[in-house]
Amino acid sequence: MNKKVLVTGCAGFIGSNLVDELLLRNYKVLGIDNFSTGRIEFITNALKNDKFQFHKKDLLIDETSHLFKEVEVVFHLSANADVRNGINQTYKDIQQNTIVTHKVLENMRTNGCSEIVFSSTGSIYGDSRQFPTPEDTNFPIQTSLYGASKLACEGIIQAYCEGFKFKSWIFRFVSILGERYTHGHLYDFYKQLLENPKQLTILGNGKQQKSYLYVKDCINAIMMALDKSADQINIYNLGTDEFSEVNNSIRLIKDFLGIKPILNYTGGIKGWIGDNPKIYLDTKKIKELGWKPQLNINESINKTLNYFHSNKWLFKKHE
Repeated sequence: MNKKVLVTGCAGFIGSNLVDELLLRNYKVLGIDNFSTGRIEFITNALKNDKFQFHKKDLLIDETSHLFKEVEVVFHLSANADVRNGINQTYKDIQQNTIVTHKVLENMRTNGCSEIVFSSTGSIYGDSRQFPTPEDTNFPIQTSLYGASKLACEGIIQAYCEGFKFKSWIFRFVSILGERYTHGHLYDFYKQLLENPKQLTILGNGKQQKSYLYVKDCINAIMMALDKSADQINIYNLGTDEFSEVNNSIRLIKDFLGIKPILNYTGGIKGWIGDNPKIYLDTKKIKELGWKPQLNINESINKTLNYFHSNKWLFKKHE
């Protein structure tokens, strides 16, 4: 396999794990990241591989069109990952998600690249009334700028498929866990407890029901869909056939650390404005291709906690 591919957000949590898998499959990989949330440590091994080229670029402001030359597939994973602060930085999701996606598509179009893999989110389903939520559910009102910006990206990608004969794979993720995980409530809770093991502040009532997926299961699903999906526009939910309360995550962290902190709940069924108190996706469609996750939610959480334990540097201030 000598196919040349490009990965945006290549030094991020999912992006860096994807880069490792692509290199294992003998792809030529060109990576772009601006290190806003990505970490150079996550691509240390990739940088030693002569099939990997890295460019520190900001897709929003830097000229990057030339990097898309001779690229056959773009894996577009770069995005604003700070979902909670959307209402405090209203420009960020639109700029870093929607506008950047348009720039990526234009770079592809002008360089003759017509295949894109896009990381969307289960948040586009808002406060769904259908569980498990299938890909063709009736869309409710959007509840977060993050979800709205990702849904806009999906629409623009589909329009490029129609207008310029692109082929796309759009993946609506639940929360992804595993090695190199650096944002989300599990990270926040662990960081809080490292700093003060006697108490923990939880946004909401702790009864929010979320679904999670191990990062390697996520990447295996992506690669299988690329191999087996024949449609021009391919949309898949990625998750497990279960969900878990935030309180369950707290219990597992407490047991892992061997501590009994005082739990301070901020109250309410939502952790923040735009939070979806239940995310549980129907994954029949991706399973019809032959995929199934190898780890359940508790196993994914424990994998993540073990990674935290061995990599305390993750919790130091990211420059």
